[in-house]
Amino acid sequence: MRPRVLFAGVAACGAAALCLQPTQDTDSLRTFKAAVSRPLVSEAHSARTRIDYLDKVPSRKEQLRKLADGSEHNPFDVLVIGGGATGTGCALDAVTRGLRTALIEREDFASGTSSRSTKLVHGGVRYLEKAVFTLDYGQLKLVFEALHERKRLLENAPHLCNALPIMTPCYCWWEVPYYWLGLKAYDLVAGTQGLTMSRFNGRKESHRQFPTLAQTRSEDGSSLKGTIVYYDGQFDDSRLCVALACTAALAGAAVTNHTEALKLLKDTDGLVIGAEVKDNLSGKKMHVYAKQVINATGPFADSLRQMSDPSKPSIIMPSAGVHVTLPDYYSPEHLGMIVPKTKDGRVVFMLPWLDATIAGTTDSSSEITMRPQPTEKEIQFILDAISEYLTVKVRRSDVMSAWSGIRPLASDPSTQDTASASRDHVASMDTDGMITIAGGKWTTYRRMAEDAVDLACVNGRVPAGQPCQTSHLALLGAHDYDPALFTEVAQNYTVPHRPGAIDTRVAKHLAASYGDRAHDVTRIAEQRKLGRRLVRGHPVLEAEVVYAVHHEYCETPEDFIARRSRLAFLDHRACEEALPRVVELMGEEKGWWYPKRQRELKRAKAFLSTFTSQPEAPGLKNAAPKEGTDLVSSQNKGGGA
Repeated sequence: MRPRVLFAGVAACGAAALCLQPTQDTDSLRTFKAAVSRPLVSEAHSARTRIDYLDKVPSRKEQLRKLADGSEHNPFDVLVIGGGATGTGCALDAVTRGLRTALIEREDFASGTSSRSTKLVHGGVRYLEKAVFTLDYGQLKLVFEALHERKRLLENAPHLCNALPIMTPCYCWWEVPYYWLGLKAYDLVAGTQGLTMSRFNGRKESHRQFPTLAQTRSEDGSSLKGTIVYYDGQFDDSRLCVALACTAALAGAAVTNHTEALKLLKDTDGLVIGAEVKDNLSGKKMHVYAKQVINATGPFADSLRQMSDPSKPSIIMPSAGVHVTLPDYYSPEHLGMIVPKTKDGRVVFMLPWLDATIAGTTDSSSEITMRPQPTEKEIQFILDAISEYLTVKVRRSDVMSAWSGIRPLASDPSTQDTASASRDHVASMDTDGMITIAGGKWTTYRRMAEDAVDLACVNGRVPAGQPCQTSHLALLGAHDYDPALFTEVAQNYTVPHRPGAIDTRVAKHLAASYGDRAHDVTRIAEQRKLGRRLVRGHPVLEAEVVYAVHHEYCETPEDFIARRSRLAFLDHRACEEALPRVVELMGEEKGWWYPKRQRELKRAKAFLSTFTSQPEAPGLKNAAPKEGTDLVSSQNKGGGA
């Protein structure tokens, strides 16, 4: 047994106690948090924003008109650039404090990193291990904050988030106490914010719960000694981001996607006071002014900072996370698996998600690009890694989709190892007055947004009337959501194209995707006879396309297949089959002529091609394997994705 195992639990428990002490904020933020209760601003700003969850989300046309009202003489309080998790979180935080808020996003909400995550709402088990063995208080603080935010997220968007048990297999005797102590420490750090206590399962019980788990590890012939099961959260990342954007819009923010910042506007003192903005759908340009600009562009944060001043040093270290989608039989319906350390030290997850299984790694260096794409080598690595722990014959042809996401780690420019970079976030104000919020992860988006808006309020450029309101703020779809909502959907929905009740799988899909707005989708399906599935094998209805166009700012086919539904991430071939009908439905709603529809279809197919592996270099064999071919090495190329 490793010597450090004996001290893991004790060290983690002691370190966890430190997390319960108040964290040290900067003096300015401490002063701000203490002062927010004082009447610093007019009644208009100090009044808490109320959200009517029954209202219709304002149209994009209305939002563009509102955006244009941010003039030099009537500027917004806050302009957020970037429509990912952090950006939409900032917009919601600011507008619910009573601040006049605008947000622009160059492409679509969650079009970058925020739709390409591991789909986990987690504190970070391996960050806790690193905190203990390196005595890194920063990592421990991150785990504590993330576990607190995990509970907030599961409560604020229960239709999009759920608790998920995750199994850690132990094939050596020393792994049992090692992982048991570590995960008990994880429970301790979570405290009252915990989900369910971790537990040990013996070999027989582990096999019952996870039938495809190998009883003998193929790498070294070690037999399974048992498993440790702990709990984290799981969610639909892009739909959560869309819910944040729509909730901010309901609260009064001017929120627009496909709207690009061409250049930053500055006053005579060199301070950023807005941006020249272009609506990429119409080509129309406008100047949008704001008292405070927040840079929440994720991996592209340095690009925006250097748009203001090309001499600014880079603060972003990109790290790629690659994932593949496999059939549902690779894992149980409600139980995931984590391999804490692969041959090269990386972590591999295998998780059930939306009636499929996703598997993926983390922490590989990457270039920053708008369309990241996994390599065949990365896909093969994932399949090789999980094949050692499964009885399932792992085949390259089983890969239904594959994608890569770029995590914007905020790091010291001298650091080269992305695995050693902290996932903690950085909120800072440059000399030009623009605030940049970078780093962090999906789980802590709300805390990141809070820190960014706090910083905007404390510098005096933005009125500070209310503290953060989002800690217990329900997102769109959550207000009247109940876990049994799918039964109401199933009983009240009249299938328009055939007699009989709705498929239970479809009812559960609608409730989980739209929450209390699922009835709006079924109403469209009934009234317009759009209750058919878009493609066989997936519960996505034609009516969802129409709903997304009118209620969720869905402007292109890519918006729908990747961010409103998840077809591109779940099944590349099925998505390609559904695309013509998606374009047809969107074309009818938007009045697209035939040439426009063909252009949109062509562009969507090009986008969908990024959900396969990158083409091999010339001269390398890249033939598709025969059905049933085993994956035994990286020589087996090609396949479904």
